[in-house]
Amino acid sequence: MRSEIPRERLRFSSNLTMPPERRRRMKLDRRTGAKPKRKPGMRPDWKAGAGPGGPPQKPAPSSQRKPSARPSAAAAANAVAAAAEEERRLRQRNRLTLEEDKPAVERCLEEMVFGDVENDEDALLRRLRGPRVQGHEDSGGSEVENEAKGNFPPQKKPVWVDEEDEDEEMVDMMNNRFRKDMMKNASESKLSKDNLKKRLKEEFQHAMGGVPAWAETTKRKTSSDDESEEDEDDLLQRTGNFISTSTSLPRGILKMKNCQHANAERPTVARISSVQFHPGAQIVMVAGLDNAVSLFQVDGKTNPKIQSIYLERFPIFKACFSANGEEVLATSTHSKVLYVYDMLAGKLIPVHQVRGLKEKIVRSFEVSPDGSFLLINGIAGYLHLLAVKTKELIGSMKINGRVAASTFSSDSKKVYTSSGDGEVYVWDVNSRKCLNRFVDEGSLYGLSIATSRNGQYVACGSNCGVVNIYNQDSCIQETNPKPIKAIMNLVTGVTSLTFNPTTEILAIASEKMKEAVRLVHLPSCTVFSNFPVIKNKNISHVHTMDFSPRSGYFALGNEKGKALMYRLHHYSDF
Repeated sequence: MRSEIPRERLRFSSNLTMPPERRRRMKLDRRTGAKPKRKPGMRPDWKAGAGPGGPPQKPAPSSQRKPSARPSAAAAANAVAAAAEEERRLRQRNRLTLEEDKPAVERCLEEMVFGDVENDEDALLRRLRGPRVQGHEDSGGSEVENEAKGNFPPQKKPVWVDEEDEDEEMVDMMNNRFRKDMMKNASESKLSKDNLKKRLKEEFQHAMGGVPAWAETTKRKTSSDDESEEDEDDLLQRTGNFISTSTSLPRGILKMKNCQHANAERPTVARISSVQFHPGAQIVMVAGLDNAVSLFQVDGKTNPKIQSIYLERFPIFKACFSANGEEVLATSTHSKVLYVYDMLAGKLIPVHQVRGLKEKIVRSFEVSPDGSFLLINGIAGYLHLLAVKTKELIGSMKINGRVAASTFSSDSKKVYTSSGDGEVYVWDVNSRKCLNRFVDEGSLYGLSIATSRNGQYVACGSNCGVVNIYNQDSCIQETNPKPIKAIMNLVTGVTSLTFNPTTEILAIASEKMKEAVRLVHLPSCTVFSNFPVIKNKNISHVHTMDFSPRSGYFALGNEKGKALMYRLHHYSDF
């Protein structure tokens, strides 16, 4: 039987086994009445054996005892956790210190881009790796930050995307015969789908003469106090109809369509030498080397024939209406006779001899716009001025070299003459004196000349295919005038020049080459890109051209005996 040892002896014996430092610390604690400090992880003696102030408790059975961790492993784990917590606290304090130095707008911008990563930096890495989250929670920042956030506008979708930034599929334009016709130049061998769609839309609008009514999209107007804004929005939603309603002709593309040939009811294979529209009626005259002058009613569909005048052994070099439209004057390629056909009386009057005129052959001539004078281009540099009513000679003028072409000014007071030496002469009709003489720039041999009806332009065509456009005032006042523009779209001699009545189009042509005809826009002096249509090749060699009195129609004659006619959509009248 185990004898109990008094508690005082146990305490004394335990003190004997304590180290000296611990015994001194315990004595000090007893004097001050404080409990001795224990190291973390150590339990008091009463928990191990006896309770405070009572007998020692029996130890628990082995089956109920819990396995205690080793003191060294627990201490190491607690130390690692404390170090990690201290590092996180220092990092948080440093980050807050840096954030305080940043402006509120910059902090707001970082939150908008990276999100709220104040407490979790791993969230930023996950967000950068994965898809971007559109919305984010409120970080609970200061009022300054919230105000800065409110100042930023909401994010919007881009209103324009650069085509080069997108990898578009290219369409081959060369291997398809329909697409090949839509190419404007050789660089368009491949087009993107969007550009091809636009090109097809342009071709459709060109064929239809604009945007059809069924293809237009109407915008429902909303009620607003500012009516000007509504009109502006409606204006930006419409395309295609503004050009046709404009008073001035736009450049670039001329809206036109092919009509039935003017002489379809009287076909011929002889060369057409003259095509002219009647100044007052909807009639066109066609004359050629088949010895006939024919008149047709212009309707653009069938163009029925009105009358044909046959002149025996008289291949017509030129035929022209008088200014009042009551007579038709015609000359031949190898005769000095001038035929005058009176349309009202239906009589054909030959003028065999003009008193004072010694020319053996009368070929080229011009009628003044006021109908008073008839100018005959003679040989050896002579110009003969006749009275239209009496067919008598008024006077003659002479230039150096050969007379290539002549024309009257719009007021019939001046005559412009192009010589074979590349010079241009300006004459006064009343005094028949030379007002000015200058060299056509770059011309070695003049072939044609024309003046506009508004008295603004003079066009000179040379043998090298260049057409110089001058201002009429400079041609009279300056000794060496400079052209406004040199048109170089032809490569052979320019034999025909014609201004339309509104002075918005200048037609130029060369009889030396097929399809050598162009329409020049004025005042930009640029060539319309859609005429002629080269792929059709139905124009051939052009010998004569003319516009209807109000520019509604354009006609030209070729060497195959066809008087081609076109309807210009910009002009509503004949």
